[in-house]
Amino acid sequence: MFLNSGTNGGMTTNHHSEIKVPGGKLVVADIVSDDDVIVSAKISGDFFLEPEEAYEALGPALQGASLNDDTQALTNRLDAALSDINGVALHGFSTLDVAQVVRRAITDAVDFTDLEWEIIHPGPLPTVVNVALDELLMDQVEAGTRGPTLRIWEWEDRATVIGSYQSYVNELNPDGVEKHDIQVVRRMSGGGAMFMEGGNCITYSLYVPDKLVAGLSYTDSYEFLDRWVIAALAEHGVNAWYVPINDITSDGGKIGGAAQKRKGSTVLHHVTMSYDIDADKMTEVLRIGKAKIAHKGLRSAKKRVDPLRRQTGASREEIISTLISTFSARYGAQPAELSEQDLDAARELVDTKYSTHAWTHRVP
Repeated sequence: MFLNSGTNGGMTTNHHSEIKVPGGKLVVADIVSDDDVIVSAKISGDFFLEPEEAYEALGPALQGASLNDDTQALTNRLDAALSDINGVALHGFSTLDVAQVVRRAITDAVDFTDLEWEIIHPGPLPTVVNVALDELLMDQVEAGTRGPTLRIWEWEDRATVIGSYQSYVNELNPDGVEKHDIQVVRRMSGGGAMFMEGGNCITYSLYVPDKLVAGLSYTDSYEFLDRWVIAALAEHGVNAWYVPINDITSDGGKIGGAAQKRKGSTVLHHVTMSYDIDADKMTEVLRIGKAKIAHKGLRSAKKRVDPLRRQTGASREEIISTLISTFSARYGAQPAELSEQDLDAARELVDTKYSTHAWTHRVP
């Protein structure tokens, strides 16, 4: 963001942002604003657009737009301008992509590569400690004592992690919980239940400043934060994509889901992907109705939920290694470790919150 003197003695502000459209082209926005409006806009990139008049219409279509206009309002402006031109063809991008990069420019969003990343991949920890670490590390990023971080979970116990707003009695079958000695843990984010045995899933958490998702809608932020993992899965031959709001699916069926929690100026974004789940056991523990079983790609519960193992033929460890190497290569992330103080603080959160009846049954 740069400030300049305006022609009328006021101050204008220069904004810049760029996005690489997944499977498409680079789109760049250079915006000048004055007060609360866009006074000029230049859109550039390596995309293809015909006819020439269509390109010449993009910038003027954005002039006069309010800095408070959301992505849909900006898309409508662009679509209206292009509707008057015959034979418009956009290749490698869309008007929505233009609107998104403009929103990210005027909100002064940062990109993954603007941040200094760390990756934490500790040894196995109890699931309840992994859940507590989400709150602890998010608070550390919010306080500025930790930078943006990717954490890969490891665990050996057997647990079900339910969303912050799920009903305990509606989601869990008490007979199955007792039979399989399941620990029930409620996490701080919303979303659905996760059935977790050692080695059956791949779970990671991102702790990021909200400037990383500035200018994106809540729904679009999910796909944006996981573009790197879609690329990593492609390294194993998996054609994966997002289904809004928070599902990751593929040619071979649903792979996993994401959840978020926002607090102050920080976003927690975590994902669980199925590697090799015992569906019989899962359906004895969780109250999964027919509609939900169909949504998970099961004709019945009498099989394993194993999209990553089946589609890749790779071990869980190999896939995690690819996730780490892809993230590191793209964003320059460095390995880091949890300190004993971090683990002690997480255990204290377990004792005071995450293992308590009051928290676990906050929604009876």
